[in-house]
Amino acid sequence: MRPHPQQGQIRPKISTMPRQKTEAAAYLDIYKLVNERTRLQHELEALEQRRDRIQQRLTTIEAQINQLELNAHALRDAPTSAIKPTTPSPSTESCDFNTLFLEY
Repeated sequence: MRPHPQQGQIRPKISTMPRQKTEAAAYLDIYKLVNERTRLQHELEALEQRRDRIQQRLTTIEAQINQLELNAHALRDAPTSAIKPTTPSPSTESCDFNTLFLEY
């Protein structure tokens, strides 16, 4: 697993060398901030979609758990003679096997 950064404020990316205070530098900063905003909006949408998928899966799991609990209670309360085996016993199977002998 990846180590998670501390929960708190998201820090902006910083440049190693400060730029001169020019109009081009200001527009570059604007461009970088717009790109970061767009990236964060996409990330937020992806997180919301993932949250919805997780919530739907949890709902499905809860329904399956409830159904299995009902089945377990019904099987527990049912008399044991009412439960029939699902596989046929060997004595009731047909013995119509074709035998083939091979010699080496």
